[in-house]
Amino acid sequence: MLPGSDKRRKVAVLGLGYVGLPLAVAMCEAGHRVAGFDVDAGRLCDIVAGRTGLVDLDHDALARALKRGDLVVTGEPGDLAACEVYLVCVPTPLRDGVPNLSMVLAAVDTVAETLAPGDLVVLESTTWPGTTEEVVAPRLRERTALVAGTDVRLVFSPERIDPGNREYPLARIPKLVGGVTRADGEFAAEFYGTFIDTVHLVSGAAEAELAKILENTFRHVNLALVNELATMYSGTSIDLREAIDAAATKPFGFLPFHPGPGVGGHCIPVDPMYLTRQTRRSGRCLRLVETAELINIGMSTHVVDRVTGLLNSVRMPVRGSRIVLLGAGYKPDVADSRESSAFPIMDRLHQLGAYIRWHDPLLGSVDKGPPGSRVADLDRSLLASADLVLLHTPHAEYVGSELLPAARLTLDAHGALRSRRLPNVHGL
Repeated sequence: MLPGSDKRRKVAVLGLGYVGLPLAVAMCEAGHRVAGFDVDAGRLCDIVAGRTGLVDLDHDALARALKRGDLVVTGEPGDLAACEVYLVCVPTPLRDGVPNLSMVLAAVDTVAETLAPGDLVVLESTTWPGTTEEVVAPRLRERTALVAGTDVRLVFSPERIDPGNREYPLARIPKLVGGVTRADGEFAAEFYGTFIDTVHLVSGAAEAELAKILENTFRHVNLALVNELATMYSGTSIDLREAIDAAATKPFGFLPFHPGPGVGGHCIPVDPMYLTRQTRRSGRCLRLVETAELINIGMSTHVVDRVTGLLNSVRMPVRGSRIVLLGAGYKPDVADSRESSAFPIMDRLHQLGAYIRWHDPLLGSVDKGPPGSRVADLDRSLLASADLVLLHTPHAEYVGSELLPAARLTLDAHGALRSRRLPNVHGL
């Protein structure tokens, strides 16, 4: 039970995207009352109508929470006045390669409008170690005269959601918590424990910030290793994916990572850059991490080279060729194209003179790529008329499709079709 109260809290969630909205629904299911805040009026309307596009969200639970009034969504800061817990769950993207905290600062300013002594503020947005104490705490004090760790509780607790991962829904993912004081962390840990199965308390906010960055930098570096090996063994008789699977039979000392057309999404391409940016400001560099970035970014060029090579093998120049790209999201079965390598690949092939068409059943109104290149429906004639099909993102709809055998040449960027042993399918 939380100090001085029962378990029922009035919570404000700022940012109702893939992190904030599932958190809001989970808290309502646990008995809390939630005010969800977002500056995007269209998103608020979609949430009320149940049109979120979030594959991991329990939409029935969302409807129940809205109907009961346990969840209200708003774009008015004044509607947060009765809240005693504030969760900041807004994006922290890169802008021209530089970490951008503008949305975090805007959210903190919104919190400051109604913050009261004794309240809890949690930053869930990924950022560099030191942000909570060196940026958020001073900002709150400047706006409210309230001191973090004394007048209000301030904590960093990183989001760890993996969109599309059915094995680990939100409640099963251990929650890291680090406060500017131990007491702040303990208070927040008890709060999260009302709707998360396992809460891990660390000694401070900076340790929690670094832990989050470390998780995704680990993946970034290991993906770079197998991606570089993919470029080395491309077109040879050695099956890299089989070698990876073989190495993974060792029960210790090895974790399998698999090559692909690049790294995308909200974490892996972005989070390590927060760390390298901070390191450069101190006059040092993280050479391994920076090299991994170059390798992973370079995979889109490797894919283009591979497409060119496969076309050449059948005496077809890339200029004038007809290429169909399947799947433009950053990962299978997720409606998210952030940092996806699909669009740099398409743009480069278009520049080389290829005629590009692309299809993705999940991306809704996304209109990127060469002008007029997106197709709404996938049929046998489209694939049969293509000189090459690039399976960029192996959505389940594609992997089991009976249309793929119609393609003359297929480049399978993730090895998703290996078990089908289709003719004219090639790997990276």
